[in-house]
Amino acid sequence: MKKVEAVIKPFKLEDVKEALFEIGISGITVSEVKGHGRQQGHTELYRGAEYVVDFLPKIKIEIVVKEEDVEKVIEAITQHARTGKIGDGKIFVMPVEKVIRIRTGEEDEEAI
Repeated sequence: MKKVEAVIKPFKLEDVKEALFEIGISGITVSEVKGHGRQQGHTELYRGAEYVVDFLPKIKIEIVVKEEDVEKVIEAITQHARTGKIGDGKIFVMPVEKVIRIRTGEEDEEAI
């Protein structure tokens, strides 16, 4: 099993979510986060004062899938989150040792 984490632009969430549901991924966790990479933030003007917005709003999607589904998930996220501009985000893939469904006690792939 693998955990796929993707950090994307907020307005791309619906497109990515629909693409994941189309390939059979129904269990996802979504968090509102802030951060920056090469994008480095920007300067804004508020009531005549200039200030720097260092951390930009992003969406983090977390999905645990069977190993054979990882490439489909990566492809769906990449295709539907891409704008071609800086700040499109990143995808991280990491191993998952154990999954337990609290309600039933099911473990690993049965619990996904």
